[in-house]
Amino acid sequence: MPTIAVVGGTGKLGRAIVDALVQDGNNEVLVVSRQKPSPEKADELGARVVSADYGNVDSLTSLFESNKVDTVISTVSGTASIEPELNLIKAADKSVATKRYIPSIWGVNYTAEVIAYFPLAQTKRDILNALESTTLEHTTVYNGYYLDYWVAPGAKSYFDPMALVIDVANNMAAIPGSGNVPVVFTYSFDIARFVVSLVALPKWAKESYIIGDKITWNEFLGFVEEAKGVQFKVVKDSIDKLKAGQITELPSHEYMYPFFPKPALQGLFATFGRMFEEGVFDLKPANTLNDEFPGIKPRKVRELIFEALHKS
Repeated sequence: MPTIAVVGGTGKLGRAIVDALVQDGNNEVLVVSRQKPSPEKADELGARVVSADYGNVDSLTSLFESNKVDTVISTVSGTASIEPELNLIKAADKSVATKRYIPSIWGVNYTAEVIAYFPLAQTKRDILNALESTTLEHTTVYNGYYLDYWVAPGAKSYFDPMALVIDVANNMAAIPGSGNVPVVFTYSFDIARFVVSLVALPKWAKESYIIGDKITWNEFLGFVEEAKGVQFKVVKDSIDKLKAGQITELPSHEYMYPFFPKPALQGLFATFGRMFEEGVFDLKPANTLNDEFPGIKPRKVRELIFEALHKS
């Protein structure tokens, strides 16, 4: 039975993927974490958990080889530094046991135009360039934005809620631009189900697209208002305001400032707002995993919003 290592598999998307792989039962699942594992955590996950030093390529290589890891799925955060991801790629390439790799890109494919105003996205391009220089078979999964941020904790999720554009808890929205440009939203557990089927394929394309649901922000807001039975306070942030790195503050934002200072949060959310309005999240691939695996029916935004808010 092949062994799949899920790096960062104790939380968020990684945890959802571990759940799906364990439930599928066709692979040995190894969870790789920075933290020292506890027996309780392994029991909770239903998989072996090992700690790793992401800064040590030789140690990572030994870990992959000793556990006969065929495939590495990375869900590590790359916001602070991409060194862990680059080291994982080097180690997987050196490992005689490891043949396949899914990098921690997810989201969308950042073009040169987007990188010009969102320099952090260059790290994703650097990761892809590093993979291209290896002998590993690899595919990058693009799934749009995680729907979980607006449906947690009412719907099952390992993500924390986040008030980007729509503050569900406080009945307020700051719509970027027109709010009429489609955006792809995908629920983490649907991504995980597609990944389980993806790893079973004998050959991978370089890019793998998942379309959970595609709706506009105005439609999204309408679903939330319908589910809550409340009319939200709505403001529109112009594209010029977004380009200036500014957004309208939503009530939930103040709770993020202790660990994400206001200027940084405003700048990041404004950048995403610009990307939403410019169609960066309006994925239009020629082929999708939805087409490849028609038996997997991803959850729709309206359905999950109503589930999260306990309405039917």
